[in-house]
Amino acid sequence: MSSQPPPQQPHQHHLHKKPTSFPDFIFTAFSLFIFFSSSNPTTSIIRKFTPLISFPLNPRRFVRNPTMSNPSSTNLRNPTTHPFPNPQSLSDWLRPRLPSDSFSSWGVKPGTKNVNNLWLELSEGETLLADSTPPVRTVEVMVVRVIGKDNKVLVESHQELSNGIVRHRGRPLSEKMKPGETVEDAVFRAVKEELGSSIVKILPNSYSKKVEERVSASYPGLPACYVLHTVDAVVDGLPEEEFCTEETDEYGDSSGRMLADGAVSCKKHYWRWVDADSL
Repeated sequence: MSSQPPPQQPHQHHLHKKPTSFPDFIFTAFSLFIFFSSSNPTTSIIRKFTPLISFPLNPRRFVRNPTMSNPSSTNLRNPTTHPFPNPQSLSDWLRPRLPSDSFSSWGVKPGTKNVNNLWLELSEGETLLADSTPPVRTVEVMVVRVIGKDNKVLVESHQELSNGIVRHRGRPLSEKMKPGETVEDAVFRAVKEELGSSIVKILPNSYSKKVEERVSASYPGLPACYVLHTVDAVVDGLPEEEFCTEETDEYGDSSGRMLADGAVSCKKHYWRWVDADSL
């Protein structure tokens, strides 16, 4: 019997590690130094963020804020048919949703308006009410910073209301926007109605927009969301000293004539020029 050849040993593969070069060692050491240095609390940068303070609002429905990026944009809000056939039905709806002491002060507390005013705002599409508790009133407002001599700004110091109350303002010309109204249209209408002038020049690149949420001064206890569209403008023919203008009929175009008569309206506007830095 012939002898078998000895079994072959399996071929072994040897992995050869490339010795670490001196430059690689330097790079590794430098990386570790950077890592431990950045983790040192004395050298790390700490950013402190202040939380935003916002008026707490309940979930709302039917509140639409149109997007306006420049003065030629259009207020895309369309008139809506609200479910209140008269001010009394609106009052009945609001009463259980608002603090009783606040609601009872409407039209009684100096400077406030009544339910008739709010009903007219809803009817004319100037205001939207969110179906929430409490309801939230959303208003698009056109703010016109009228620029005068020495770069002074015209502000409405106070108003004389139809019930004889003086309402303090201290702000530039402001007017609620109408549905479908462009910024330019709102500016010209506001200046015409409150200052009696039709010669207006909107200064280029002066448009800005911001949203403010606060309790309404006109309707105590009712949270409000104001979408403020602001431009700077020059108006010809205005006095350089303090002056007063009269508003013939704030609700002249209202279909509810008798209801408008029961609303609190503005009869006189009082104006003065102030330094821009004071605003």
